[in-house]
Amino acid sequence: MNHDVFEKNSINLLVGILIVVAIGGLVEIAPLYWLNSTIEKVKGMRPYTPLELAGRDIYIREGCYNCHSQMIRSLKDEVERYGHYSLAAESMYDHPFQWGSKRTGPDLARVGGKYSDSWHVEHMKNPRAVVPESIMPGYPFLSAKLDYSSIQGHLKTNRTVGVPYTDEMIASAEADLEIQVNPDADGLEAFAKRYPKAQVRKFDQSSSDITELDALVAYLQMLGTLVDFTKFDATGPNLR
Repeated sequence: MNHDVFEKNSINLLVGILIVVAIGGLVEIAPLYWLNSTIEKVKGMRPYTPLELAGRDIYIREGCYNCHSQMIRSLKDEVERYGHYSLAAESMYDHPFQWGSKRTGPDLARVGGKYSDSWHVEHMKNPRAVVPESIMPGYPFLSAKLDYSSIQGHLKTNRTVGVPYTDEMIASAEADLEIQVNPDADGLEAFAKRYPKAQVRKFDQSSSDITELDALVAYLQMLGTLVDFTKFDATGPNLR
């Protein structure tokens, strides 16, 4: 094909670029107007518990996302190393989501259950105690008592951007946070109904207080555990 008509005439080249971009934009954008949702609903997904949400706040506050992505790509080497590729539905309640393109440390999308609570606690306090070659800084100050006085308002804010927290969830936010670190607490059955698959235990055994480490470890131990990938079928519906 003779490209001289474009290569030697900037106006023709500009018009050609605009036409190609317009066609590409229509092909990619127009179908979205006929979809009810761009995120497939997947069985098992639920909003974060108040404790997990508090932990996620700490994760973001300390900049963990700068070195750890939560996005396993559908490439053979990534799937073999980390597990099933990430689904959009797994981030549907994230504001903001923790996907990324840079990894100084490993991806954390499937870190839940991979290590013990005590490993995570020690790793946060002194990373080189469990991973000698780690360049991660220590966060011993996370042993501080967790301030969750504003957790109810945090759930309300998330509801305004689409997270399906109910009035009951918001009203019991502080109590639910305390229940999740106390297996002997009253209200466990109701808590389990509100937050299926929520793990209930004292995550930071080094303190009797509810600490920031309790929240952060609860969040990390949940990552990648909500969807049962032994039953997930990428070709068919996986509705909640």
